[in-house]
Amino acid sequence: MKSTPSIKPSEVKKDWVLIDAEGVVLGRLAVVIANRLRGKHKPQFTPHVDCGDNVVVVNAAKVRVTGNKADQSVFYYHTGYPGGIKGRSIRQTLGSKRPEQVLEKAVERMITRGPLQRKQMKHLHVYSGAEHPHDGQQPKPLDVAALNPKNKRD
Repeated sequence: MKSTPSIKPSEVKKDWVLIDAEGVVLGRLAVVIANRLRGKHKPQFTPHVDCGDNVVVVNAAKVRVTGNKADQSVFYYHTGYPGGIKGRSIRQTLGSKRPEQVLEKAVERMITRGPLQRKQMKHLHVYSGAEHPHDGQQPKPLDVAALNPKNKRD
């Protein structure tokens, strides 16, 4: 009788992955990143253990949104005051001070909620430009645009 292996947190090997988001469709990119953060691409995936990789995303401000979602999809937030609900479209957020927030929220909403999600999201590093401070970790590039022809839009 064979048993399914379940790894312990001490046995986890975390790699560093570098993804260039320029011209890649937002939802398709978020799925790839979420699966990498959770570790679902590894054969020893264990749902209750943080066994995913560290993901560095550059050029997040140049991500593509298809259809009319740039204007019609609204991210709501609350200021904390009565009647303080506000909303921003994806186009407004991409043009703001923190355009990487669009990608962070898309990935965050694809990972199961709870303490494990908060731990996994700490391994996501998103930068709006082409520069990142993680050169010392020698991240391996992952070309998301080449995985599927639908992933890249011009």
